[in-house]
Amino acid sequence: MSVSQYQSVNISQSTSVKHLVLSVLKQFGRIDFLVNNGGGQFSSPAENISSKGWKAVVDTNLTGTFYCCQQVYISWMKQHGGAIVNIIADMWKGFPGMAHTGAARAAVDNLTKSLAIEWASSGVRINAVAPGTIFSRTAMENYKEMGPHIFKMSAPFSPAKRLGVPEEISSAVCFLLSPGASYISGATLKVDAGQSLYHTPWEIPDHTAWPEAPEGENLDALKELFNPQSKL
Repeated sequence: MSVSQYQSVNISQSTSVKHLVLSVLKQFGRIDFLVNNGGGQFSSPAENISSKGWKAVVDTNLTGTFYCCQQVYISWMKQHGGAIVNIIADMWKGFPGMAHTGAARAAVDNLTKSLAIEWASSGVRINAVAPGTIFSRTAMENYKEMGPHIFKMSAPFSPAKRLGVPEEISSAVCFLLSPGASYISGATLKVDAGQSLYHTPWEIPDHTAWPEAPEGENLDALKELFNPQSKL
């Protein structure tokens, strides 16, 4: 496909997605694979996310993914089969600081599982890839002055003690699209160097806001453990 044949599309609009899919079919006659890598988000505490900001992220990351899957299925894969890969995120421990995208990506994980069952009889395999923290120049620039800080502070929270790069994600996607993955569907492959098993960069400050445990001998022993009384 030459550069002149690339098309832009607003994946949050079903009519725009339908037009894209039909134009691809008109030009190439088939759609064997779909990779849903469109998305976007911004860093913000949940309490500060506006309704417009929430909707924009969910519409892109969740609704856009659904529209692309649905239209490709209806227009081609229902009759001919195919393979779909959805890109999600490391949101298994929640996604503090980006609650909107965490919620949307978790929903896509479930959508992937649902469609894998619904569309199995059409010969459609659908899986997801959940990257850890992946560095690219464009991603860093997207977060403007915060970009270098975000990526530098993320590296220690990976068991690899380094960040991933897009080439390490694309190879996983190619595997899931390939005949080598012909018996894999409804799965989510974590490409994160074990980051999802490790600890989170979100720090919770010391506080006394949590309600106290029920009274009794266990609470007394707990208090003694952390605040032993002087024996003098």
